[in-house]
Amino acid sequence: QVQLVESGGGLVQTGGSLRLSCAASGRSINQYTMGWARQAPGKEREFITGIWYKGNSTYYADSVKGRFTISRDNAKNTVYLQMNSLKPEDTAVYYCATDVHGSRPSIRTIWDYWGQGTQVTVSS
Repeated sequence: QVQLVESGGGLVQTGGSLRLSCAASGRSINQYTMGWARQAPGKEREFITGIWYKGNSTYYADSVKGRFTISRDNAKNTVYLQMNSLKPEDTAVYYCATDVHGSRPSIRTIWDYWGQGTQVTVSS
């Protein structure tokens, strides 16, 4: 079992920045692919970014490419999501996830564990 706990969400104005953290426990994430997804009210969950366990391969959805950056610190068992140039349409609950098979991140990645989510609200 892997437990994931997100933090860092909050209220920010359009154009602002936030940094989300995802702390993992139960197992080391050294060999796992990590990712972030989000779900806005009334919409399906959207996978937005992932990072391979080796750290040199990432995936970004077009909706966040160029504005969001995923990173990981395996020594701290933590994954981060730096979000810049935030827009009202980024408002959602953001979830951290892990793929224990360590596959390269893509839209087809099957995620094994999910966190409880953290709310991000971008005001206009």
